[in-house]
Amino acid sequence: MANRFFLAAALLLGGVATSPATAEVVSTSGDGFVTRATAEVAAEPLAVWLALIKPAEWWNSEHTWSGDAANMILTPQAGGCLCETIPGDDSEEGFAMDGSAHHATVVQAFPLRVLRLRGGLGPLQGEPATGILTVTLKEIDGGTRILWEYNVGGPMRYEIAGIAGAVDDVMSQQLAGLRDRLGALGAAAPAPASAPTSDAAPEKTEPQTAPEGTLEEQIDALGDGE
Repeated sequence: MANRFFLAAALLLGGVATSPATAEVVSTSGDGFVTRATAEVAAEPLAVWLALIKPAEWWNSEHTWSGDAANMILTPQAGGCLCETIPGDDSEEGFAMDGSAHHATVVQAFPLRVLRLRGGLGPLQGEPATGILTVTLKEIDGGTRILWEYNVGGPMRYEIAGIAGAVDDVMSQQLAGLRDRLGALGAAAPAPASAPTSDAAPEKTEPQTAPEGTLEEQIDALGDGE
């Protein structure tokens, strides 16, 4: 069975990386790093929470051990886990036993506000290092802002600069999947069936602006549940 996590990390560390969601590595140290991504969706916090706890519907299958996000489950309570079933490969000789993978343990579940998990995701699972993934929800005009932060620390056999960028990319892909599942806030509406026949000049629209304040101020405003 191919290890898709390590394949993805190898590609990213080799320079084949994409950034499907707004994200960045916000800090690094000698033995750790912090990645952060944000997205705004056209859904109220309740709908976002209910989608968040069903990773099978939005997790990227390329970043699973089984190759299929449908095998992912999340138990949203302290001590619960983000886990995955790894179906066995049956053959003519008999039936294979299913495997499983524990991605992270839930350490805080504050419905509609904060979900926090502890664990080494992807290639970090085989390292002494661990990470804290904190997902924070905040209601805004027209929807919800999602803050997705992964704070990793501890000994590992990777160069920090390389693995930080790779993990940041994978984390942003997961948030992008959740965003697309719910619908991005401000997404273009479908074009009308026919154009208006009026000779009047088309109405001008104001360009969208980024949220006010620095990123740090936005993070402070969201809060991290502490």
